[in-house]
Amino acid sequence: MTEQNLVTEQPSEGKPKPALSPLQSRFLFVDIAALRAKQLRRGATPRLQKGPDGEPAPNSPRKAERIAMEEVRNGLVTFALPDLKAPTGGPQP
Repeated sequence: MTEQNLVTEQPSEGKPKPALSPLQSRFLFVDIAALRAKQLRRGATPRLQKGPDGEPAPNSPRKAERIAMEEVRNGLVTFALPDLKAPTGGPQP
């Protein structure tokens, strides 16, 4: 999975967001969260709920990795998986 597979969310114009299916593979969860953590370390704005003063809530995570995991768990990060292709043969024995 590459960093280009993460899709940034654009504000929708009154359209409801389709429900995301929960990640069924924890390996996929880790890959997506790792890519999002990299984005956060490079300066991306966290998508988690902020308090009334604009600061993160007191019980919210502080580390980029934990923030990324919470964002993925809450469905705030969208992603696209590449299409699976049928095997085209392989090395001949």
